[in-house]
Amino acid sequence: MAVPVSPQRTRPRFGLRAGVEAAARGLALVGLMLAGLVLLVVILGAACATLFGLWALFLSPGDAGGQKLPLSLLVIGAGLAAGRFLVLPALLGIRRLGRLTRRLAREWCGVPIAEPRPQPAPREDGLGYIERLRWLLADPATWRDLSWTAVNLVAWVLALASAAIIVIGLVAFIVPTVSHAVPPPAFPGNSRPVLVVLGLAIAATGVLSAPVLLRGYGLLAGAILAPTGHAELEQRVRQLTETRTEALDTGAAEIRRIERDLHDGAQARLVAMGMTLDAAGQIIESNPEAARALLYEARDASVKALAELRDLVRGIHPPVLADRGLAEAIRALALDSTARVHLASDLHGRPPAPVESAAYFAVSELLANVSKHAGARQTWIDIRHTDGMLRIGVTDNGRGGADPARGTGLRGIERRLAAFDGVLAVSSPPGGPTAVTMEIPCALSSAKTSSC
Repeated sequence: MAVPVSPQRTRPRFGLRAGVEAAARGLALVGLMLAGLVLLVVILGAACATLFGLWALFLSPGDAGGQKLPLSLLVIGAGLAAGRFLVLPALLGIRRLGRLTRRLAREWCGVPIAEPRPQPAPREDGLGYIERLRWLLADPATWRDLSWTAVNLVAWVLALASAAIIVIGLVAFIVPTVSHAVPPPAFPGNSRPVLVVLGLAIAATGVLSAPVLLRGYGLLAGAILAPTGHAELEQRVRQLTETRTEALDTGAAEIRRIERDLHDGAQARLVAMGMTLDAAGQIIESNPEAARALLYEARDASVKALAELRDLVRGIHPPVLADRGLAEAIRALALDSTARVHLASDLHGRPPAPVESAAYFAVSELLANVSKHAGARQTWIDIRHTDGMLRIGVTDNGRGGADPARGTGLRGIERRLAAFDGVLAVSSPPGGPTAVTMEIPCALSSAKTSSC
């Protein structure tokens, strides 16, 4: 799935609700730090136990009671056993925490962090333990995730600070004014009104600073977890190579489809129509009635050939898309859907024609999937353009269970969007609902300069 190379950051939101939400998210991020700490202790514990056992066996002086050899071997064995059975799962856990941190940095902190591409596996039929460990340690992303796990032991202060300030303001200053269970802070003039004012001011400071501190946490995570410039350039080159290959394959397949449709459809009808007209010309003087019947047959064939050509053109680039734009073209698609479709759009301009066409056919494929597989009664389509990104959401109330890995339709949409650095996100738990979100970076042309 393609990932934009230079995703745009969103501005932090301020206000009571946004501040409390940011403080709560900061507390949740502390949980990531604790999980990473446990995994880091497992890795360091295995390494330290092995090294300490080797040091005790070969370098430590003395041998009190003749216990040096068995104790050293016991410690070395414990370290090696931990390394054999715990280090690889711990490294994989740290990689998963890194991916989760990248996602939360984008969704909670407004700081998109590019996902690193995994290193290619050395062989296709599975890896042994040592090969898998070597492959994992050879991936630069593993070391970035490990570095972030270590830095996160300090960075959690940013995530926790706002919640701590709010708690101090409420518990240390406000609670003593209504309950004797918590003693008031001792300072001159600590009357009830003064405590209330100070408590509200401190809590308000925590609420106002929460979005900024959360953004700082995301920026620090991005500085460590994001691929380096060289790695990002290599990733970009690989991505462009893959998308170019997929675009060429898709274009070749589309040309073959057009050729097949022309050969089997309109071309065959036109050839038959020519033969019918030739036969009519041969018998027009000797049998006018039969010639008239052949002419009617040729007329009907021409109508069907014209309809097939129109369908073919509509499958290449629908006239309604060129004339009236993306939203109206999707509205026309909705009229043919078996489910009731609710469309909302706030596009104030036209995307570039290739992007518009890709988005149209992607929505067309999704609506076809809803009709064939979802068993949905209603579908909601939302079209927006914000922060330089065309976002289209398609949600249905069907049976769910859609998976891009198991179907060619969603994979085809992924390949179609990848040519424009677009992304496809699918949420489809069993039982539904299914929510598909597409994002394509693009700019909108002015409505006055569009072709509609």
